Amino acid sequence: MDQRPRLDDVAARVGVSTASVSLVLRGAPGPSAETRRRVLEAAAELGYRADRTASLLARRRRHLLGVMLDIRSQFHAELVEEIQAEADRVGYEIVLSTLTRHRDEDRAVETLLDFRCEALLLIGPDAADDRLAALAAQVPVVAIGRRVAAGDVDVVRSADQVGVSEALDHLIGLGHRHIALVDGGRGVVAAARRRGYRDGMRRAGLADEIRIVPGDHTEEGGIRAGRRLAAASDRPTAVVASNDRCAVGLMDAFLRGGLDVPGQISVVGYDDSTLARLAHIDLTTINQDPAAQASHAVLAAVQRLDEGRKQRLEIVLNPRLVVRGSTAAVS
Repeated sequence: MDQRPRLDDVAARVGVSTASVSLVLRGAPGPSAETRRRVLEAAAELGYRADRTASLLARRRRHLLGVMLDIRSQFHAELVEEIQAEADRVGYEIVLSTLTRHRDEDRAVETLLDFRCEALLLIGPDAADDRLAALAAQVPVVAIGRRVAAGDVDVVRSADQVGVSEALDHLIGLGHRHIALVDGGRGVVAAARRRGYRDGMRRAGLADEIRIVPGDHTEEGGIRAGRRLAAASDRPTAVVASNDRCAVGLMDAFLRGGLDVPGQISVVGYDDSTLARLAHIDLTTINQDPAAQASHAVLAAVQRLDEGRKQRLEIVLNPRLVVRGSTAAVS
């Protein structure tokens, strides 16, 4: 049995991750001077020697993480900023491939593969589980923001049903019963939030009040839904939007239709994007902790690449409600 000291033995001695030890031993940027000193001392004390074969293979590595994002989503942009910071910390670079009106997921992923990215971090992918599983058989894949039930895909996501439940609990606590949801469309993330809305309304004894209005994850989708709701004779007193962009569109339609937010109708978004924090928007919304999602996603990829982890990983983070000025007690 091979009793030679391993990378994780050095990491355990110092009390840092194996990724940090790997960075120090290959002279990559990231760890502090103190961490470097302690790692090198521990390696010497333990008699650790890097595997020459592994070192030769490592020299051929590109240390590139491919990230797919929707260029139209402010939340995706914030998440990428956090991913870049975390990748810098562990000595990796990122390559971005965008989704647009004219560029779908297949093309975005193919671009990342063409760049020979060692792992893919896909933000909110809508591809079927079996498609993602097939991709993960070629290269490590981390799906950020959605559940994946098949294959060897690592998952880092927010508990969407918990987030929608927090939004409903907040509105119900303000006396609202006629609460509608503006749907996010056909995507997997939108489906999870739709499911959370239905479940939350039923738990609150408001099954008869369930009302789902067609929409999507854009301002235009929110505007269309807002016009429809503003013109309805049975207008709800509160609306949960599937994301912040949709919520901003709703508020725009309500303002143009002469409805006061939150005096006549309350609005809750989802994402807590920088847009939601602007003073003239002041949107009550659900924060998904993009920094934590980014950290876990990069770590999941690095564990696959640097540490040889084989088992599938799923990290589920609890979102939190951020109350601002777009919600008030029912009048």
